[in-house]
Amino acid sequence: MSVFYCPSSSSLHLQPNRQLYTLTKPPYPHLQPSNHLKLSRRLCVPNTINSIHKKKTTTTVCSVHVSPWDDKPYQVLPGGEISYYDERDVVSFLDPPKQLIPIDPSTYNPAAYLWKKIDDIPEERRHRLLTLLNPRLITRAWEVAGTRYDSSKLAKKSSSRLLDGKSDAKLLEFWHCRTNGGPLAVAWINYFKTALFCCIDGQTFGRVIDASVFRGSSRAFAPLYFTVREVNEVMSTEEPCDMAYEFGDGLLDLQEYPQGFPKPGKHPSPFNDAVVIYVRNVGPGVMVGQAWQEGEDLNQVPKKLCSEILMVKDYAHLDTSW
Repeated sequence: MSVFYCPSSSSLHLQPNRQLYTLTKPPYPHLQPSNHLKLSRRLCVPNTINSIHKKKTTTTVCSVHVSPWDDKPYQVLPGGEISYYDERDVVSFLDPPKQLIPIDPSTYNPAAYLWKKIDDIPEERRHRLLTLLNPRLITRAWEVAGTRYDSSKLAKKSSSRLLDGKSDAKLLEFWHCRTNGGPLAVAWINYFKTALFCCIDGQTFGRVIDASVFRGSSRAFAPLYFTVREVNEVMSTEEPCDMAYEFGDGLLDLQEYPQGFPKPGKHPSPFNDAVVIYVRNVGPGVMVGQAWQEGEDLNQVPKKLCSEILMVKDYAHLDTSW
């Protein structure tokens, strides 16, 4: 696996692609010299024989405290849209320009670098990756995340507080998911949402709760509950992974689930045919998965249901106890 690196004039370690993007406007147009502090100092001279008036001297001091690091660096595009370098760093790392010289992967861990760059993106902006990463780059993210398992320390990291196995509370998380190339019968799978919830007994479940613009047709597939299990490899390829979303037949005997969630029901095709989504942690609040239709028939050859799935946590709905 070849990994490319683009050095920067400002930092050779933390900002790999700064030279690929030039600013067409000043980097901080919204910061203006403000909050001037005016200090008046009166110097009084005692009375003298020749004068009974006090002499005063007034000095005005101006101080501006504006740091260039008060905001993340960004580029203002011709249409006025702001493109932040943190998100662009992730894109450039996954899809480097061809003229760059590749770095020997044995000298560093690509997954560790990708994790760091995702961590640099503020939580409220990580959803931008859903539009910035095309299906090819999502597949590339799956491949890079596979090198996490070369580091025992990195392999223990989790993208989700709910899935790290350390919480003893009932938690609920929402995730935006994007893929491409799903079967026509479930075209809504190209963009959907999931809800993950952890019960008080420690078991974790989830369900598909939204289907983008196909909300009307998605009701026919609802609620699509699945069980979250810790697994070490994708059954069909024997590649390493962190967990699996197992859909089964949908008839889960849930003793408790978040308020407002529907009762489990039998899954329609193809989700009733042993569909499993294998998941890898990529970075804080970001995961990538592969959906496989493994089949109830033991002689059936497993097949991918769609291309790789990018999953980004919805930070607008923080972890809540239900």
